[in-house]
Amino acid sequence: MKPNHRLCALLLVCAALTACGGGGGGSAPTTASNTNAPAGTASSPAAEAPVAASSPSSTSGTSVAQSNTPNVQPIVVHAAPRLTRNMLTTSVTLCQPGTDQCATIDNIQVDTGSHGLRILASALPASLPLAAVASGGGVSGECAVFGGGYAWGAVRSADVRMAGQLAASIPIQLIADPAVPSVPADCAGSGPSMLTLDTLRANGILGVGVFAADCGAACANAALPRWYYSCDASGACLPSAQPVAQQVVNPVSRFALDNNGIVIELPDVSDSGADTVAGTMIFGIDTQANNTLGNASVLKGSPQTGYVSTAYEGQTYAQSYLDTGSNGLFYRDTQLPQCGYWYCPDSTRSASATISGTNGASATVSFAVGNSRVLFASANNAFDNLAGPAASGFGWGLPFFFGRRVYTAIASRATSAGPGPYYAF
Repeated sequence: MKPNHRLCALLLVCAALTACGGGGGGSAPTTASNTNAPAGTASSPAAEAPVAASSPSSTSGTSVAQSNTPNVQPIVVHAAPRLTRNMLTTSVTLCQPGTDQCATIDNIQVDTGSHGLRILASALPASLPLAAVASGGGVSGECAVFGGGYAWGAVRSADVRMAGQLAASIPIQLIADPAVPSVPADCAGSGPSMLTLDTLRANGILGVGVFAADCGAACANAALPRWYYSCDASGACLPSAQPVAQQVVNPVSRFALDNNGIVIELPDVSDSGADTVAGTMIFGIDTQANNTLGNASVLKGSPQTGYVSTAYEGQTYAQSYLDTGSNGLFYRDTQLPQCGYWYCPDSTRSASATISGTNGASATVSFAVGNSRVLFASANNAFDNLAGPAASGFGWGLPFFFGRRVYTAIASRATSAGPGPYYAF
């Protein structure tokens, strides 16, 4: 997903790859409100792109540490709240740091367009309190702005476990945390609230995009509006600078090994869609036999924003991104009829576009656009031909990932193809 101009998350796309939760960074429709609305993810702003969070294993060369740690995490598209389609989810285990006091939270959206783990407070058992990250003598709060609205909550510390991997004592966002009940006015003014299962359409967002920190140096050096806050005992919150080490962080970047990126692998989907689609998220790139790059085309992203570019119908879109948190393909095509947020041609249309990286590499991608009304009238939840208009940018949402093996490399981390940020497929 993509947040507004900085954090992309639920089922849409917003303007910045690094910030869009879930998502990449386009300007597609905003949130996954129902059958007829798009959905996106959370990421950081292009103008304030995050930098890789510090980590003992962070390097910039091509020598990759090898691992034999379990690294395969199941992912699935199935029925989601409000008939939201193309919602890719997984389960995440949270623990009190350094203990075996844990809880596994299901239905967490997987978002290659944002950075960091965000969990609804209502989804966390009361028996698992997590320590707050302090800020200025109070509690640290965060406003995550997405294309479809905002998520407000406290920053807390947790061990995050997936597939045998551990991200120890990392900052996460607890959305609608009772410890910070009052939403700052500038955050609330960002759009509709996404503070419940009904409005977020998932129990949380797992941001596994191309950066480690969700904001980075920009927030470490200044108190930016609609980012981090220091909240006192009365609940009053003021914008505050936030050290990178205390910012919400991509959990994969904090694994001891297999920490330089991920691979998303999903099977093909027929033109009519599928009820359920199961796949895998593999941690690491070229760290084990199951995540080698092989002959995949490597498309480097901008080191500031993570964006690649897409050429379509004679126009080049510099703000282009690959985003599992966006539930459709989002781009401008005036020749396609629209039905609400979505394209609805009389018959399935075939098209192609060329994605290019900053390294000069490119790959031509063929795709299809189906009639959204026909698709939504079915009982299926996964579609590879769902597309809608965008004011700018080109968003390769979840439909792009079906039938492909897609790599997302984290900025500054060593891989056999050089450091990220890049995508490969």
